[in-house]
Order: sequence, then structure tokens, then C-alpha cells
Amino acid sequence: MALDGCGLCCKYLLIAFNIIFALLGFVFFGVGLWLRLSPNTRGIFQIEELNSSAFVMAVTVLIALGAVMLIVVSFGDYGACNQKICALQVFSVLVSILALAEVVLGVLAYANRDRVGLSIAEFYSSMYALYLSNGDPVIGVTLTFIHNTLHCCGVTGIPVIEMAVKTCPKPDGFFEKIVMPNCPGIIATVFDSKAALVMGLFVGTGALLITAVICTIILITQLKKVHQEVTAYYTNVY
Repeated sequence: MALDGCGLCCKYLLIAFNIIFALLGFVFFGVGLWLRLSPNTRGIFQIEELNSSAFVMAVTVLIALGAVMLIVVSFGDYGACNQKICALQVFSVLVSILALAEVVLGVLAYANRDRVGLSIAEFYSSMYALYLSNGDPVIGVTLTFIHNTLHCCGVTGIPVIEMAVKTCPKPDGFFEKIVMPNCPGIIATVFDSKAALVMGLFVGTGALLITAVICTIILITQLKKVHQEVTAYYTNVY
């Protein structure tokens, strides 16, 4: 006695969801560990005054989030692939908590958009200072991406005196050869103007997680039904 079409659909959707979730978890966990253990950034975590900085907090969140995602995936994949009801129940509880956290974080980020924007700008400034101190090529690529995406140039915005000018985009017009927007100010402004979109992304992600929970509940219901039918069959036979 096997699952019906709806049950099989939910099973394979959960497997696909967990594969994507696992990849994201490995990325977050790997990037967090690299930033924590890299010789170029390890010293920051050994300075007590910087333990509450945006950079240290962001790295800690990356490691913790990646680890939690991998733990959740282990229950989800085991439960879906082996049709284990207990594992699926644990998975549904954990994903429900993550979905609620996503929605709450989105609302809080929107409500405190000024403070969050300043924290992101502080995180950028920490990366910028690291690049100037050790010239890490990976951080340089990251800064180049940020500068080109936001069309800004370092912390000063003045190419003539900007020490990380190699990471800055090409100026648009004569005046931008003299002065360009500085990145901390642009980051804070952009987050404030896009706060509603950020909240929408968090809430949308929460909705996707809730969809996974619904699929899990449907699969659990189908599995219980199958187990009951199997039990009834062997009870009648023997």
C-alpha cells in the first residue's frame, strides 16, 4: 500500500526543498566559518572591544543560521526519504519556528529600518577597514560588487583620496571624477527606502516555509493512513 498522488507530490517537493535548504545552509555555514577562522579576520574576534561590532555579530549569525538549517534539513530529508513520521513531525515543528522567526524579523527590520541600515553600513565599514589592513582579495571582490551595485566609492566618495579606489566603479560624467556617493550613506539610505521590500522578502520566505510545513502535514497524514491500512490488513489476515 503506497502513497497516493498527493502524498507522492508532497514527498518529492519536500526532498527538493531540503536539497535547496541544505545548499543554502552549507553556504552560510561555510562563509561564516571562513570569516571566523581566516587569518585575515581572526584577529577581530580576539579584540574584546569589537565583540559587539556588526561584523562579529553578522559572522556569528551566519554560522548559527547555517548550523540550524543543516539540522533542520537532516530531519526533513531523513523523514521524507524514509517516510518516518517522527522525523517529519520534528521537521514540521522546526520549520514552523523558522517561519515565525522570518516573519517577526521582517517586521522588526521594517520597524527599526533606520537602526538596521546603520548596522549594515557599520558592517560595510568593518569590511572596508579589513581590506585596507590586509588587502584580502575575497573582501576586495565583495567590495567591488557592492560598489558597482550601489554605484558608490568607499567611505569618502572622493576618488582622489580614496584608498580603495581600485574597487570603485567608473565615474559617470566629469563631476563624479571629483566626488561620488560614499557607500555608508548610500547603504543606509537604500535600506531605508527598500525596507518594505526587505520585509516582503522575509514574509515571503516565511510563506514558503509554511508551504513546506503544509506539505509535511499532508505527508504525515498519508503515512498514518497507510500504516493503519497495513495494520488492519495484517490483523484481518492473522
